[in-house]
Amino acid sequence: MKKVKVTLVKSRIDRPERQKRTLDALGLGRISSSNELTLTPQIEGMIAKVAHLVKVEEI
Repeated sequence: MKKVKVTLVKSRIDRPERQKRTLDALGLGRISSSNELTLTPQIEGMIAKVAHLVKVEEI
């Protein structure tokens, strides 16, 4: 399976609670924090929900 590196590039302040929980599930807490994840359909969906806040790179 493909791996991706997801990095938080915008603040989570003033975002809906649902988006904050999605960022928590992706393992992103602070700006510039990043996490390497296996790209599954569930992870793709979570990334799509917060795409305006994160940067995604293929590994």
